[in-house]
Amino acid sequence: MADSQLTTPVAFIIFNRPDTTARVFEAIRQAKPPQLLVVADGPRETRPGEAEKCAATRAIIDRVDWDCEVLKNYSETNLGCKHRVSSGIDWVFQTVEEAILLEDDCLPQPEFFRYCEELLQRYRQDTRVMHIAGSNFGITGKNPQESYYFSRRTHIWGWASWRRAWQHYDVNMSLWPELKKQNRLIDMVGNKPEADKKTEIFDKVYAGEVDTWDYQWHFTCLWNGNYTIIPNTNMVENIGFKKEASTHTAERPGDFGKLKVHQLKFPIVHPNFFIREDEADTLYFNKMHNPSLMTKIKKKIRKLSRKLTP
Repeated sequence: MADSQLTTPVAFIIFNRPDTTARVFEAIRQAKPPQLLVVADGPRETRPGEAEKCAATRAIIDRVDWDCEVLKNYSETNLGCKHRVSSGIDWVFQTVEEAILLEDDCLPQPEFFRYCEELLQRYRQDTRVMHIAGSNFGITGKNPQESYYFSRRTHIWGWASWRRAWQHYDVNMSLWPELKKQNRLIDMVGNKPEADKKTEIFDKVYAGEVDTWDYQWHFTCLWNGNYTIIPNTNMVENIGFKKEASTHTAERPGDFGKLKVHQLKFPIVHPNFFIREDEADTLYFNKMHNPSLMTKIKKKIRKLSRKLTP
């Protein structure tokens, strides 16, 4: 941070990609957090050479050359995305009260760290807010002159939160059957198409058909009726697209891999009203789940090209 020393712990989630990990690590190194909490999964026995990649990735953490307490939570066996990331974040918030979180393919702008720290401090005691995002997927609020807006989205390409919020997290989504039975989801999201799509997704996550942790966090924020914060300036670039080892980004709409990052201006301009931007939230839903015909055609062409490529 150019103007002041970062005081907030940073959690870094890594796995088997030394190339992207090195780039994100360098961004963390420039920010110089006083604590670095590193979460790593173990190699899959069915993937030849992955043990070496995991070892090379973990070795990058040994490059810490600033005054920093490094805490490591490494698994020697492969737990998978769902259980490794969720248990790792559990450990993070058992260790510290609040943290900035980055995965190994989320490359932040320098301003991202100061932005997170200032908002963590501002909303520390405000239980209405559970999540601070560093990315916006190209969607802004009604007043782009303000630095951020309130949302129900939980973008995880660089984010921050508190122990007080994460304590509600349940990787198994135990409350989902009762919430679904009472048809509460439409009240939470405000429209039937999104409620129907989320019901489909949450059913699969609850049944264990999806190896992930982030939908459970989104569900947690929804059922608590809380707000999230989305910046009007996109500050995080996902550099994991087109990487063989990427877990989920290959299935994201193509435009998301081309998002440009920009410099956030300080001082932060806070919203005048504590009101959720439902229009921006709906726009994101349509972009994510109802892409244009041209986007669908391009996606099919990319898939076909991958199949035909020797």
